[in-house]
Amino acid sequence: MNPGGFRGAASGLTKLTRSAGWLSSAFSPAKLWTMKRLLTCFVICPNFASAHATEQAFVLLLPTQIYTAAGVVAVALTVAALFLLPDRVVHAAFASRPRAPRSAMRLASATSLISFVILAALVALGIAGPRDPLSNLMPLIFWSVGWVGVVSLSGLFGNLWLWLNPWTGLYTLLAPDWRQRPLPERWGLWPATVLVIAFTAFLLADIAPDDPGRLATFVAVYWTITMTGLLISGPSWLRQAELGHAICATYAKLTPWAKSGIGGPGWQLLAPQRVATGFFALTLLGAGSFDGINETFWWLGLIGVNPLEFPGRSAVVFETLLGLASALFLLYLAFALCVWLGIRLGRSPAPFWGTAERLALAMLPIALVYHIAHYLPSFLVSSQYTLAALTDPLNSGADLLGLGEFRVTTGFFNRLDTVRPIWLTQAGLVVLGHVWSVMLAHRIAFDLFGKGRKAALATLPLSLFMIAYTFLGLWLLAAPRGA
Repeated sequence: MNPGGFRGAASGLTKLTRSAGWLSSAFSPAKLWTMKRLLTCFVICPNFASAHATEQAFVLLLPTQIYTAAGVVAVALTVAALFLLPDRVVHAAFASRPRAPRSAMRLASATSLISFVILAALVALGIAGPRDPLSNLMPLIFWSVGWVGVVSLSGLFGNLWLWLNPWTGLYTLLAPDWRQRPLPERWGLWPATVLVIAFTAFLLADIAPDDPGRLATFVAVYWTITMTGLLISGPSWLRQAELGHAICATYAKLTPWAKSGIGGPGWQLLAPQRVATGFFALTLLGAGSFDGINETFWWLGLIGVNPLEFPGRSAVVFETLLGLASALFLLYLAFALCVWLGIRLGRSPAPFWGTAERLALAMLPIALVYHIAHYLPSFLVSSQYTLAALTDPLNSGADLLGLGEFRVTTGFFNRLDTVRPIWLTQAGLVVLGHVWSVMLAHRIAFDLFGKGRKAALATLPLSLFMIAYTFLGLWLLAAPRGA
């Protein structure tokens, strides 16, 4: 590190903060010091600053405390309003009407075959293509288009993985006529839950999850295992043990429309679930939350790592895995306690496990919006790299899409007037998701505890938990990050 550059960057930020009088009154000296260090780090080490974190220096210049307080108050007012609102208002929010189901399985099989061909090409590119993850379509498509784009859009428009998965088309062609052994329904989504935890561990703790060759091998092995399971157990394998389908199908239950009807967002969660998904939904929330916590200065300080001199992922593998396990355990424990207290407050004979399974579904909106908000900054950049790789997949100077000279820009992270709407969009999504979850939990409570104040009282511990989670989600968006 260049000491002269360090002092120059710090001096420049000091002049900036002095020239803006509102900063010194809006932020504590400790926060201003953190902003100086963070900006300095990005000025001196621009090659190591990822899109996932570079905007944080400017986010720290925003009055995030005010926005966070406003978001928490909005959720708290929603909880208070549920004690006063007529039951018909909550019913109307999740009302539905039936519609004639339409089958498009032939089209879905065709698009699945296309996806299989594309996946095979991506795996080949991952193994034999460019070594730079920002120039190779394998990691770009997997992480940006798949993990961020498809998962997010499935929660808004329905299960896109039903059309894009690379197995069902080939399975339909093979049409095995031997006797299959479906997975037991009592297993629910437990196989997929284990896979969510394993996938999150790979995402956060693997030394190079975006290495093209490494990721291509991972995907090829997973495809083979899933295809084998599908041939042995049939469609039940996709429903219960295929991660992409389990995640997208679960989030798709939040959409207004389904094959059987259309209604308020989340109405599908009110019907009895064919496969138990509550614990799976809770695991999605816990894994996504730790994904955000894992990057913060607070977490790095907790495990004894200097955030401005991050030693690399390989140095904190154990700490990351332990942190993930701890975050999930604490979430399960806190949620179970809220449900137990709610049953006591509601004086209900409802069984604990059945009640917990139903109410856990109300956490899905929080998990979805945080997934979208958390990855929004990185998606704004990685989508540009994906477009650049599509026009030049072999990094040979080709221009297949005719884009001409194409340059990826991160300039919108370097100005307050562009960082502000990005952060406010993230914060707005988080608040909206929590309000949505509070309303959904109250509607589910009608079926479990009865209507009126009894339902509001029975869900009060869970509502208070959601208020606290609102603060956590907004804090994570605004917290300085160093990994």
